[in-house]
Amino acid sequence: MDAVFPGGRAAFYFFRLSRRKIRKKGKVALSRIEQCMKLLLFLFFPTILAAKPAAPMVMQEKFLSNGQIKIGVDLSSGGSIFWFSELPSDQNLLNHCDRGRFIQQSYYGKKDGSMWAKKPWRWNPVQGGDYKGKPAQVLESRVNSEQELYVKSVPVNWAGGEDLKECIMEEWITLKGVTAQIHFRFTYLGTETHPPTHQELPAVFMDYALTDMVFYSGDKPWTGAPIAEERPGWPNESRTSTEQWAGYVGADGRGLGVYFPGNSKLTSYRHPGPSGPLGGGCSYFAPVTTMQIKPGFVHDYTISLTIGTADEMRARFHALLQSAPTSKPDER
Repeated sequence: MDAVFPGGRAAFYFFRLSRRKIRKKGKVALSRIEQCMKLLLFLFFPTILAAKPAAPMVMQEKFLSNGQIKIGVDLSSGGSIFWFSELPSDQNLLNHCDRGRFIQQSYYGKKDGSMWAKKPWRWNPVQGGDYKGKPAQVLESRVNSEQELYVKSVPVNWAGGEDLKECIMEEWITLKGVTAQIHFRFTYLGTETHPPTHQELPAVFMDYALTDMVFYSGDKPWTGAPIAEERPGWPNESRTSTEQWAGYVGADGRGLGVYFPGNSKLTSYRHPGPSGPLGGGCSYFAPVTTMQIKPGFVHDYTISLTIGTADEMRARFHALLQSAPTSKPDER
């Protein structure tokens, strides 16, 4: 995804549907069509490839720190996570170039008549705001302790720009040593039934300086088998992580990892551009699963973040897998 795609939106759907149509035509045909797709993206989405924010963002920052790691949310963007660093270096490894680039919740539904990049779009509640820079509204935020932060917000329809008051997004952030745990909840209070589609759980945007994606895709998870290290291109590419974690690392072999228990499928890409938290370039992935949003829909899930080498990420996430479960969301 790029500066105006909160979750690889147009590229994600265009790429996935096109691959389905040509799956049986062979690798040569696939390669040629992928090249054409990239050309089309360049021709029809010039504002995307320019990777510039639609409007300057005024941020309202809130941080948690435990002396080992620091995490920050932007309360002017629905409480989306814009900062994650280890201490004492305090280098932010996330990208927050616009309202679509954070670690944040993002869901998809039916086509709703909205337009984005001169193309028909769909119902698309985004935690941070819309593509024009409109911020999402925070309903409640509180620090429960020095180590826990809670935010409740109303998302914005990415292309339509309206507040989606039938949707509630919540997050609980807790720091535990060198690991941050984020519990997300999405509640749908509407009456519309949306078609089943891929959902980002969540969208994750990192600094473009973190070049290589690390994960394990083999059939012997958690046995110490070699970790894959790959450099995604543009547009979206599909991957599988059988240990249900992935990360990006830089030239020094260190970076940011995300543990997403319950999902193994990923969409990923790197959009070229300047590096840095506000740079036009980014390194993106999202765990994906197909779900249908309909009346009464509530979805809870938890991810964990840590900074280190790929081996350190794996060891810490394995320890989380083996540890006792935390409190249930309804007990919060």
